[in-house]
Amino acid sequence: MIVRSSRRTFVALAFALSLTGCMVGPDYKKPPPASAPTPAYKEVNGVDFRPALPRDTIDRGPWWTIFGDPTLDKLMAQIDVSNQTLKEDEAAYRQAVALLRQSQSLLYPTIGYTGSVQQSSTSIGIRTSGGGGSGSSVGLYSLGGTISWEIDVWGSIRRSIESNSAAAQASAATLDAARLSMQSSLATAYFSLRTADAALDLFSRSVVAFEKSAEIVRNQMNAGTASRLDLAQAQALLEQTRALYAAEGAVRAQFEHLIAALIGKMPAEVSIAKAPLPETVPTLDAGVPSSLLERRPDIASAERTMQSANALIGVAVAAYYPSFTFDASINFLSSMLGNLLQISNAVWSFGPSLAGTALDGGARGAQVEGARANYDRTVAIYRQTVITAFQQVEDALAQQRYFQLQEEIQRRAVIAAQDAVRLSLNQYEAGTIAYTTVVTAQTTELTAEQTLIAIGLNRFTTASTLVTALGGGWREQDLPTPGPVTSSTPPPPTTATATATKRSWWPF
Repeated sequence: MIVRSSRRTFVALAFALSLTGCMVGPDYKKPPPASAPTPAYKEVNGVDFRPALPRDTIDRGPWWTIFGDPTLDKLMAQIDVSNQTLKEDEAAYRQAVALLRQSQSLLYPTIGYTGSVQQSSTSIGIRTSGGGGSGSSVGLYSLGGTISWEIDVWGSIRRSIESNSAAAQASAATLDAARLSMQSSLATAYFSLRTADAALDLFSRSVVAFEKSAEIVRNQMNAGTASRLDLAQAQALLEQTRALYAAEGAVRAQFEHLIAALIGKMPAEVSIAKAPLPETVPTLDAGVPSSLLERRPDIASAERTMQSANALIGVAVAAYYPSFTFDASINFLSSMLGNLLQISNAVWSFGPSLAGTALDGGARGAQVEGARANYDRTVAIYRQTVITAFQQVEDALAQQRYFQLQEEIQRRAVIAAQDAVRLSLNQYEAGTIAYTTVVTAQTTELTAEQTLIAIGLNRFTTASTLVTALGGGWREQDLPTPGPVTSSTPPPPTTATATATKRSWWPF
C-alpha cells in the first residue's frame, strides 16, 4: 500500500511539474517599431484635401465593393475557391497547425504495447531406420505494455508549443496577406481591362471621325481645292489609329487571361464582356497612422514570427538542464495462453530516469547564440515590414491626391484639344489653313484623351492600392487565437500570459 501510494504521489507530482514547471528562456515582449508612428500621415497633414467617403473607419465589408462594380464582385468571390496560390498557403497553415498539435502531444505520456506468439520444437534421441526418437513442440506467449513520459521541468516542450502556436498564427496571417495581394492584383488587372475597353472605344470613335475627315479631303481634292499630300496625311492618321485599335485588342486579351489565372481558371473558361469603368473613383481617409500596425496581415505575420523565434531561445537554453523521464513497463510471459495474464507471469519495471550532457564542446552555447541571432533577425524583418507598410500608404496617399488633381487638369486639356480640332476643320474647309494643322490638332486630341484614360486607370489602381496598403479592412483580431488552432489541453501560453505571469529563468 505504501508503494502504491508513493507511485500515485510521483505520478501526480510529475504531471504537475510538466504543466507548471519553470520555463527557461526570455518571456516574449513585443518590441516597438524602429520609430514611433507620427500623429498623422505626411501626405495628408496640412494639405487642403478632403477625401470623400467611404472612410477607412467605416466597416466596408469586402473592400472591393467600394467600386460598385458587380462584375468585379463576382470575380473576387472566385479567388478563395479556385486560386491555387491561396490553396498552397492554406495548406501551409494547416501544416503549421498540425505541427503545433504534434508538439502539444509531447506534454502527455506515450503508451505502447507489445505481443508475440512463438512456437519452437525440440527432438530427443537418435532416429533409426525403423523410426524411433521423440520430439516436442513448445509455445511461448507474451503480452506487454510500456509508458514513457518526459517531464517538462524546464519548459522546453511548452516553449516549443509557444513557438509553434505563434508560427501557426504567422502562417494564418501570411495566408491573409496572400489573399489580400491576390485581390489587389485582380482589381488592378480588372481596371486595366476596363481601361483597354475605354481605349478601344476611343480608337473606334477616332477611326470614324478620321474616316469622315479623309472623306472631306478626298472631296476637296476632287474639287481641286486640296492636294494629294493632304489626302495622304489624312489616310496616314486613319491607318495609325486602326493599328492602335488592333494593338489595344491584344492588350485587353492579355488582361483577360491574367484575370483567368488569378481566379484559378483556364483562359478559355473566362470571357468578360466589354463595359466602361465605374463612374466615380472612391477616395479614402487613411485614419490614424498608429492603427496601421494592427491592420496589416504582413505586419501581424512578422510580429508572430518574432514571438516564435523568441520561444526557440528558451528551447535552446533548456538543453543546458537535465531531462527527466518517467518509464514503466509490464510484460506477461507464459507457455500457456490461458494463464498468460496471471500476476505470477508478469515482469515489470517502474521509475524515473535522468539524462544530461556534461561536455559538448560548446554546441549548446552555439545553439543559444544562433537562436538569439535568429530572433534579432526577425526583429529587423518586423521593423522593416512596418517601415515598408508606412511607405506604401504614404505613396498611395500622395498618388490619390495628385492623380485627382492631374485628372482635373487633363479634362480641361481634352476639352481644349476638341475645340482645336473643331476649329481647324472649319478653317480648313474654308480654305484658310493647311491640312497639316488639322492633323496636328487631331493627333493632339487623340493623345490627350489617351492620357486621360491612363490617369483614370492610375486613380482606380491607386484607390485599390491604398485600401490594400491599409489592410483591406483586415484587423489583427481576425487572427485565430491559440485556442482555436489547437484541440488539446492545456492550451499553449498566449502573449498576454507570457508577459504578465511567467517567471523568466535566464542565467546566461
